[in-house]
Amino acid sequence: MKRLFIYLCAIGCVFAASAQTSDESIIELTTKTDSQPQSLFFNGFVRGSVFGGGERYDLTTTFTEISLKGKFNKDNAFVKSDIRVRQGHYFNEKQLSVIVKELYTGYQSNKFDVLLGNQIVNWGRTDGFNPTNNITPNDYFFLTANPDDQKLSNFMLRFKYRFTPEIELDLIGIPIYAESNYRYDLFDMGANVSFVKGTLPEKEIKNSSFAGRLNFDFPTIGGSLSYFRGFDPYHGFDVKNVDWSTGTPLINNVAAHYLKSAVGADFAIPVGNFILRGEAAYTFTDNPDHKIFIPNSDIAYVGGVETMLGGFTLIAQYVGKYTPDFKALTLPVLTDYLNPMAQMQYASQMIDYSNRSFNRKIFYQQEKTNHAVSLMVSKSFGYDAWNVELASYYNITSEEFLLRPKISWKISDALTSSVGGNYMSGPAQTLFGYSSGIMNGAFVELKVSF
Repeated sequence: MKRLFIYLCAIGCVFAASAQTSDESIIELTTKTDSQPQSLFFNGFVRGSVFGGGERYDLTTTFTEISLKGKFNKDNAFVKSDIRVRQGHYFNEKQLSVIVKELYTGYQSNKFDVLLGNQIVNWGRTDGFNPTNNITPNDYFFLTANPDDQKLSNFMLRFKYRFTPEIELDLIGIPIYAESNYRYDLFDMGANVSFVKGTLPEKEIKNSSFAGRLNFDFPTIGGSLSYFRGFDPYHGFDVKNVDWSTGTPLINNVAAHYLKSAVGADFAIPVGNFILRGEAAYTFTDNPDHKIFIPNSDIAYVGGVETMLGGFTLIAQYVGKYTPDFKALTLPVLTDYLNPMAQMQYASQMIDYSNRSFNRKIFYQQEKTNHAVSLMVSKSFGYDAWNVELASYYNITSEEFLLRPKISWKISDALTSSVGGNYMSGPAQTLFGYSSGIMNGAFVELKVSF
């Protein structure tokens, strides 16, 4: 593995050196075989990143990474890849990993495309909150200067058909489930609570996921209608077991996955100096046994506006969720303080109540209606050499909020530095309340592109 890392770094250095001799950031090799043109493109980056200064860790993550991106074209066929080698420390654990960010083959024509392999798909037209994007899993605890680094690929078969240049049908089949990465095991939820990884759905056809979208883009309006059926990457957790041998319950929680269907729509309409955006999805779940890790059916919706004001780009959004069949949880009551059996029953009921309550917070179903707002402000200056941005989010229902400032400086065509921070806060026993001690902090990144 170390030899592979050194070898890939050496390749990256060669590419970087080659890029300095050209005005292009992509190396292109074009040849002809039997009179058929073919092209090979290479680019990528090497970066170092530090994230730290939080409550739990002085240095939360420190790593170096090389990304090698390539694309090979011959006639209508192509291969595209983004392979990354990453070495560093994450939450005091040293890791060396090879990540297939994307790697797929395909065929492109004027009317249709066929793609097969590891791909990242982004559906939806709103910013950061996309109820119609049920496909892409995320590594929520991979902390860098760019939140898009958290997106993970799925192995999928994707088919696109263009009825006209403006109207496209996009169909996706995902045979093997890929989950998002959570680190609830890092949360301080008490000495008697622990989290372990769950068992993924079996690799069977019935557990495959399917998604389809009819998308249209006209000069005056863009939009789509979409459908998804499969296991949600955004999973909850279940109670694996409770150990009563010590007299105090030791609760072992496990990641749990659930099946759902969702229908959605989105739109974007330019109106003068504004772009109006909206997105919504109705999610259907089946929970006949009232399993705590399966959310109720709900409607998630986002409405926003984007505009320029005084040279600043502003994106303001309202983020909501409505749970039609919401029923409030009932707090257990100990009726007989002297009865051991009553005490045992009360403890079991409290465990169930606490876990159901936390799962509802994960799914934003702690109330019948959940309200939140977000605001993104950004501006480039110094002939686009500098860029400043501030992302903010406030959940009115749960009183959780997030601030993420960032400043980027393009030192040269190849070299970029970024500094910023992440600050989240929330009341006790909320998601932001638990994760703030881990995910709050400042980051510094230096990146060389080639």
